[in-house]
Amino acid sequence: MELQGKIIQALEPKTGTSARGDWKVQEFVLETIDGQFSRKMVFSVFGEERLQRFNIQEGQDVNVSFDIDAREYNGRWFNSIRAFDVRPVIPNAANAGNVAASASPIPNNPIAPPMPPAADTFAASAEDSGEDLPF
Repeated sequence: MELQGKIIQALEPKTGTSARGDWKVQEFVLETIDGQFSRKMVFSVFGEERLQRFNIQEGQDVNVSFDIDAREYNGRWFNSIRAFDVRPVIPNAANAGNVAASASPIPNNPIAPPMPPAADTFAASAEDSGEDLPF
């Protein structure tokens, strides 16, 4: 899934050690504007290398690609929203792409010739056997 919004808060990173080695995770609060209402979502980024690559800053407009999962603990269910890609929004990039697409002429590609009709193997086999039943 993907969502666009503004990072309004970067929470403190958490670190630890597991059987696989050291790990680091950090949570971020994303605010989206849907019509006249704003919505907030907390998502996490797992891994030191992803945190460095994404370089998420408060106040930054971003597109977040994420997975949603739920897990049960002591009879209660908890959602987990983990980002696998975070990209900064480039201002006017969407509008520039739409303007360029609408201003460009129709490509001068030849239209592909029509495909010949596929052979009807059922009709041929029914005629050969003298039966009109398909089985």
